[in-house]
Amino acid sequence: MTQNLIEPAITPRTRAKARHILDHYYIGPARDSSALEIWGYTPEMSYAPGDRVALHVSTTAAEWDLEIGRDGLTYHPLLTVTGLPGVHHPTPEDCSVKGCGWPEAHAFTIPEEWVPGGYLITFRARSGQDLVEEHHIILVRSAPDASPPPYVLVCATGTWLAYNCWGGSNHYEGITGPNGNAFSPVLSTQRPWTRGFCRLPEGAPRALREQPARPGEMVRYPYMEWAYAYGYSKKYASAGWATYERHFARWAEGEGYALDVIALHDLHRDPGLLDQYACAVFVGHDEYWSAEMRDAVDAYVDGGGNVARFAGNFLWQTRIEDEGRTQVCYKYIADQDPLMGTDREHLVSGAFDIPPVGRPGALTFGVNALSGVYAGLGNCVGGGAGGFTIYRPNHWVFRGAGVGYGDVLGARSRIFGYEVDGLDYRFEDGLPFPTCADGAVPEIEILAMGLATNIEADHGTWGETLYIGTADAAFNAQVLFGEVTPETLDACMRGNGLIISWHRGKGEIFTAATCEWVAGLIRRDSQVEQITRNVLNKLGKGQA
Repeated sequence: MTQNLIEPAITPRTRAKARHILDHYYIGPARDSSALEIWGYTPEMSYAPGDRVALHVSTTAAEWDLEIGRDGLTYHPLLTVTGLPGVHHPTPEDCSVKGCGWPEAHAFTIPEEWVPGGYLITFRARSGQDLVEEHHIILVRSAPDASPPPYVLVCATGTWLAYNCWGGSNHYEGITGPNGNAFSPVLSTQRPWTRGFCRLPEGAPRALREQPARPGEMVRYPYMEWAYAYGYSKKYASAGWATYERHFARWAEGEGYALDVIALHDLHRDPGLLDQYACAVFVGHDEYWSAEMRDAVDAYVDGGGNVARFAGNFLWQTRIEDEGRTQVCYKYIADQDPLMGTDREHLVSGAFDIPPVGRPGALTFGVNALSGVYAGLGNCVGGGAGGFTIYRPNHWVFRGAGVGYGDVLGARSRIFGYEVDGLDYRFEDGLPFPTCADGAVPEIEILAMGLATNIEADHGTWGETLYIGTADAAFNAQVLFGEVTPETLDACMRGNGLIISWHRGKGEIFTAATCEWVAGLIRRDSQVEQITRNVLNKLGKGQA
């Protein structure tokens, strides 16, 4: 959700002489045939065995090499091609909005023996002693005639796309948005993923610091500092295979769980795709969904499907246009969406919770994003526990995890943040219950809770620049109360993040509403791992 407040404003008039500043905004082509580079993309995000995959590649090298391998518990190359002829293609200035338009450079057919997973594509180019390497990811699901596994991991490709800064713009900032210096409400899928979305070095910092800042110490953002130092997108910690889904897929494979892997965009195109699975799994930062994607999940659960959501920030409604090649989200300027004022304004690309969309996230996953949002990022609950306080330890979710009432789950592994979803709630006899004033229903059980905020604390530390500040709270105040005043800002300051369980229709939903649940799996937090097993076993195999 993060709005970007610390970069200087850049106008079209100053853009040419401020190119060195823009380099920190985005990753993109050098547009200089003397600079060694290689980039590539595929027309689709996901494929099945037997599908043909076209690679659209631009490089300044005379030749380039290709390597593809399954990015699972172990990695080894499955396909290598060397000595491919290199061609440098012009890239439009507005490629992030309209696509790169590069021609096909190479193609291959996915072999029948490739098992489901994320497949890392490595492009390599050389010039003398110099070598550059860039990456792409494709998702491979089971063959249509194969028996599907019980689980399907639905990758948050709507959010990947929203944060993808390759070429100049995303849904947060850029050079091709309104007036040339703001976010773009329109994004193309026909471009490479930005550096860090597909592959990361070991030790790349996560969005949450491993330890809270000391009192009086200037707030730091190690992941952004690392990205600037090593030439990665600063958005790598917010979205992408390498930061989120990869870690869950590797952990599940090590535990013996068989997963299909698909793109969220697949649900937009094929709403019945989930019906063949016992449990749909969502992980990480999963913020951007079309109405059709939500409809697919709602119908799946009502019909008896189960959902395990280890993800946070279910916030924005998008539209998928141009046969899947374009994603639209007007977000903070939803009043400028062309659908506003029409008979289709329920499809306006704004926040789910508020008119004209008016479809709170709690109706699908049991929690609302605007009841979150920030925890552990900067001075937003910067000194918080980093985990969930347990309120209903006897629930089946916690069986064997060794937690009791009042214990904090995941504090050592820092699972709570950086964005979380919650509900309006009340306490009775030391237990939280949904008030149902925000789209929630009484059947939702609140199992655990942590605190979040929309306003970053200002401790008056000399030299400190706040990243979040008050911008998100001001947006909430404007849309919820119609004006931004000290009183409405205060009303929008406090939030929470929840773990909930809910029987809905013929199905069942578990939600741990945090982006960073996977941190507990990466750091082998035994309690987080046991709860993850409990959820998968119950929802995927019918075992309590």
